[in-house]
Amino acid sequence: MSDPQTTHGDTVGTRWPEVLVAAFLLGLSTLVITDSIRVGTGWADDGPRSGYFPFYIGLLLAGSSGWILLRQLLAWTRDNPKFAERSELASVWSMLWPLAVYVGSIGFIGIYVASALLIAYFMKRHGHYGWLPTAAVALGVPGTFFVIFEKWFLVLLPKGPLEAALGL
Repeated sequence: MSDPQTTHGDTVGTRWPEVLVAAFLLGLSTLVITDSIRVGTGWADDGPRSGYFPFYIGLLLAGSSGWILLRQLLAWTRDNPKFAERSELASVWSMLWPLAVYVGSIGFIGIYVASALLIAYFMKRHGHYGWLPTAAVALGVPGTFFVIFEKWFLVLLPKGPLEAALGL
C-alpha cells in the first residue's frame, strides 16, 4: 500500500487531485442546478425557460463528478498511481498564479492594462525576450483587441483608471 498523497517520494498520486477536482465540480454543479431551478427549468409558451439547458448540464456534471468522487473514495486503500512529479507541478503553479492575479486585477486596473502586464510578465519570465519585443507585443495585443472590440464591434470591456484618464 502507498501513502495516500504520493506514490513515491517525489511524485504526487492521482487520488487527491481527482478527489479535489471532483468535489469542486460537484459543488459547482450544485450551484448551477440550484440557480437553474430558481429561474425556471420548464417549458414556457415561447420555448425553454432560462434554466432549462443549464439544469440538465448541471445534472450531467453532478453525475460525472459524483461518480469520480465516489470511485476514488471507495478505492482509497488501493494503489495510488502517479499523477505528476513535484517539479512538473511547480511548472503548472508558475503559470497558474500569474493567471489568478490577472483575473483578480481586471476589476481594478481593467482588462487592457492587466493583459499588457500579463503578456509582458510571461514574455520576460518564461520566454526570456528582450524589452523591445516584449513591449511591442505586450502593448500591441491589447491595443489590437481594443480596436477590434471597442471600436469595430462596439463591445465594451472592463476598463481601469488608466483608460479613464486617457478618456477611452
